[in-house]
Amino acid sequence: MPSVPLSETVASLMPRARIELAELVSFASVADERQFPRSESEKAAAWVAGALRDEGFQDVALLDTPDGTQSVYGLLPGPAGAPTVLLYAHYDVQPPLDESAWLSPPFELTERDGRWYGRGSADCKGGLLMHLTALRALREHGGAPVNVKVIVEGSEEQGTGGLERYAEAHPELLTADAIVIGDAGNFRVGVPTVTSTLRGMVLLELRVATLEGNLHSGQFGGAAPDALAALIRILDSLRDASGATTVDGLDGSGTWAGLSYPDEDFRRDAKVLDGVELVGTGNVADRIWARPSVTVVGIDAPPVIGATPSVQATAGALVSVRIPPGVTAEQASHALTEHLRSAAPWGARVEVTQRGSGQPFQADTSSPAYEAMAEAMREAYGQELSIAGQGGSIPLCNTLATLYPQAEILLIGLSEPEAQIHAANESVSPQELERLALAEAVFLQRYAASKAPASAG
Repeated sequence: MPSVPLSETVASLMPRARIELAELVSFASVADERQFPRSESEKAAAWVAGALRDEGFQDVALLDTPDGTQSVYGLLPGPAGAPTVLLYAHYDVQPPLDESAWLSPPFELTERDGRWYGRGSADCKGGLLMHLTALRALREHGGAPVNVKVIVEGSEEQGTGGLERYAEAHPELLTADAIVIGDAGNFRVGVPTVTSTLRGMVLLELRVATLEGNLHSGQFGGAAPDALAALIRILDSLRDASGATTVDGLDGSGTWAGLSYPDEDFRRDAKVLDGVELVGTGNVADRIWARPSVTVVGIDAPPVIGATPSVQATAGALVSVRIPPGVTAEQASHALTEHLRSAAPWGARVEVTQRGSGQPFQADTSSPAYEAMAEAMREAYGQELSIAGQGGSIPLCNTLATLYPQAEILLIGLSEPEAQIHAANESVSPQELERLALAEAVFLQRYAASKAPASAG
């Protein structure tokens, strides 16, 4: 056993973590072949599998999931009779969007102002490096005191449910006493946080049709029904004058009883422009953690450049709604679908197709695993653990909770507000990576101790 503290061991591993994160970020592993070659995701999956084998994992496998992507699995056996902890991350990433908005290439890890920039650096390739760094540190201190399973998903950002369906078909694979989801984030840098709730999500594609073909707006405009105008009316019906979501059949009055989120902090985190109001009512925590929220994430319409003076025959949009615990994805999908159809003006034809969904999640924060994590975070950060909600969705969480009701599920990670996940110039704080890797290593030690049988007196 080394005489140096575990914290120093973690610190010594950070240069390696940076090198490997750069390698992993270099793969444009967007799980959508319409945008990036499938080979990019396959290379990322192979990299993950190789990293697990190098760490001594057994039964390492590339799992072909029903949505056509690959998840990576491995098992690191611990002492006989030790509990099993499942560590989760995902290697697929969001597309980089407008690459001209990036100050450095999105798939090239770049250090700037004390942070590491690159797509997936925080969400969630950095989460995998957090897991690997924690396990490497423990190896130098006698090895992991628990059985460790690692599962790294290949399509989390697409919401296509591949790993969920695979887990349901092979329920024995991911059984564990505790599950650490490394895809959340601290409330802000330096504030140790676990996430107790996640909103679920439904993603619907809306198509509106009014004419057999486009028409000259001078000859027919004023009487011919415009599909784009109809779409705008439909989308406008999803919010009231304050900007609050108003989907018929979804309750928008929920409140959050935990950590508060002051308006001025949210404005700064969200980079809201001066003079622009926040939308909705109630406090910010209510709006982003306890209530449904609709977002129009894409519109099919003629671009401004090249547009002709025409009445549009068809138009479309991709609409998502985030839902808090207490509402199922099925309920939300039905409510949003019926709302979109009923809001169509002028008898416009509306077609709604579900493109993705995930259930909301609520954790039991009174479990022994949370106590062990609170101790670990206190040691790594020197301050008490905070418990927050998260407006984002991790569909697998509810699947795991259903399959393994006895398992204790914790959510931690690197996606604090400054990380700007899903946006241009995503980044990770190396200090957060180091502290969270230390916290996870200490957590595994404390959790193992909490599960050890009491010695005879």
